[in-house]
Amino acid sequence: MNIEMAYLLGMICGNGEIQRTVTTTIVSIDIPHKKLQTEEIHDVKLYVKASIADIRSIIEPLVGAGLDFIQNKSSTVLSFTKPNTDYLIREINRFIGNAVSHNDINIHSDIFKCTLDERRQFIKGFADVTGYIRRSNYYVGAKYQHRVYLEIPHNWQMVIDICNLLKSTDIPVQNIDWAHPNIRDGKLTKYNEGKPNFWKKEHQVKIWANEFIPVGFGIIHKQQALEMYSDELLAGYRQNNKDPEKYTHRYYWETRKIQNKEKPIHPSEDDEFIPLVIRGKHFNSWSEIAKELGYAE
Repeated sequence: MNIEMAYLLGMICGNGEIQRTVTTTIVSIDIPHKKLQTEEIHDVKLYVKASIADIRSIIEPLVGAGLDFIQNKSSTVLSFTKPNTDYLIREINRFIGNAVSHNDINIHSDIFKCTLDERRQFIKGFADVTGYIRRSNYYVGAKYQHRVYLEIPHNWQMVIDICNLLKSTDIPVQNIDWAHPNIRDGKLTKYNEGKPNFWKKEHQVKIWANEFIPVGFGIIHKQQALEMYSDELLAGYRQNNKDPEKYTHRYYWETRKIQNKEKPIHPSEDDEFIPLVIRGKHFNSWSEIAKELGYAE
């Protein structure tokens, strides 16, 4: 392993697709633009295009010539094709368990044994294709409490894996907005409006902006926003005579125990979208699900 391979694997685990033919393998990685302007009204497509040079400098020594990228309105797609017998392809297949989509990949146990720098590079690659930070992502209560969101569609184990990888680098998760009916529609509001599947969205892993600084983003506009919002968060706490770290650098199991308000039973608690291990169970908080699935002390 090296930091270049760690970064590439992070991008594949975050938003990669693998196509295999009899002789070749095509690896493609989608970088969604999500929002076509940054907070400073700059064109995200131009920022991602500028960032491609940096990404190329990381990946091309591994891939060699032939790294392609295509931009459309909603995303930039990086791709490369190599023979099935190529060492890089065989290593990628080993690390992703021969999966064909990020929706089916778990983080390989060897990643957790990598150096701190390699684990951070893996998370950076992951965040470059799944992560966002916007002014609207602040925590309710104080508008300076900015957070990074990592959005993970339909892969419950990946949520737990990335949380545990963050933990291995000493970065706490502030909250997980699970795609579970007790979390996304805890009061049955949408269900009673005739929208029983409203809760079936992506999972969102939320991290305080200042805590994510040691990892950061490789995409220019995301990194600029991260630095700006981290500074605002730190200044906000200090203006209120509070030590930021006392509030942001703590895991859910280190916070004061609060009795969660009992939520009503949701008719979709046994939906097939929910993994078997927690299907049919009722939860009153995001941390109860996280603990049940494997993100705990």
